[in-house]
Amino acid sequence: MHTLLLPLLRDLSNGQFHSGTQLALRHQISRASVSNIIAGAASMGIVVYKVRGRGYQLANIPDWLDANKIRAAMPNTADLYRIDIVDSIDSTNTALLHAVEPTPHRHCLVAEQQTAGRGRRGRVWQSLLGGSLTCSIRWRFNQGMAALAGLSLAVGIALIRTLSQLGIKDAQLKWPNDLLWQQRKLAGILIEVQGDMNGPTTAIIGIGINIQLPTDMRASIDQAVTDTQEILGHSLSRNTLLATLLTDLNHVMDEFERNGLQNLRNEWNAAHAYADQPVQIQMSNGTRIQGIAVGIADNGALLLLTDDDKQINIHSGEVHHARRYSA
Repeated sequence: MHTLLLPLLRDLSNGQFHSGTQLALRHQISRASVSNIIAGAASMGIVVYKVRGRGYQLANIPDWLDANKIRAAMPNTADLYRIDIVDSIDSTNTALLHAVEPTPHRHCLVAEQQTAGRGRRGRVWQSLLGGSLTCSIRWRFNQGMAALAGLSLAVGIALIRTLSQLGIKDAQLKWPNDLLWQQRKLAGILIEVQGDMNGPTTAIIGIGINIQLPTDMRASIDQAVTDTQEILGHSLSRNTLLATLLTDLNHVMDEFERNGLQNLRNEWNAAHAYADQPVQIQMSNGTRIQGIAVGIADNGALLLLTDDDKQINIHSGEVHHARRYSA
């Protein structure tokens, strides 16, 4: 994507026609360059009308991210966060992880578009301009790494609270870091931790939420997905969504820092997508374990009741819903 594409599209965001000459003068490029750059919008699913004698006009105005709108929607917690918005980036998690100078506590980096967003286990998080909300938050903890074992589950609770406030009441949590709606992925969480085993530590909390995915992008994703547009039947402001999420995240992280998952377990279990259902866990070494998912432990482990009636703790692995099997 050309670095001037999003600035040019923002110029068109008042819904009016803008001549190529005006745009060229504003950005100190040629009219031919304006034409070539704007042509790249088609690959992002954005329609720009081009009319001889009138210029360029956006068919639909993108839901641009706006730090001022985000802060206005979170008056009680805005001062706690630093919010930076970038047009395009490879990965917000990577940027915060490898920042030359350590960024502050509660630093939220949000991107209009990610070109190499990362999911769990090396997966790619698909991102399209206006089609998703992708952000990362740097969170500092006094505790060591062991105390953060259940962090992705706590973040999942914040997401559930946020979506419920905005009208999505029946989202569910898939251990350890996905949100589902009717068994289709709506959002994902990626936690990356830096620091010492005894503390302090810093977590980069990466969050991706599907807002409006076009059909061709859905076809390229290797699992069933959904988005907020499909669920609600109307568009959802990304600024409102992020403001609500950051507010809820602050409350949940405060509880998590004080008591871990102890007081959050019941809330997580109530939203568990596979509660008391048969699942199969694919371990990193290729082995598979089957049993009934019966909840989570205080340390974030998945509690699994195996075929021989033993309850074991699963600390990592890929969970798949399994058909109910004979006892």
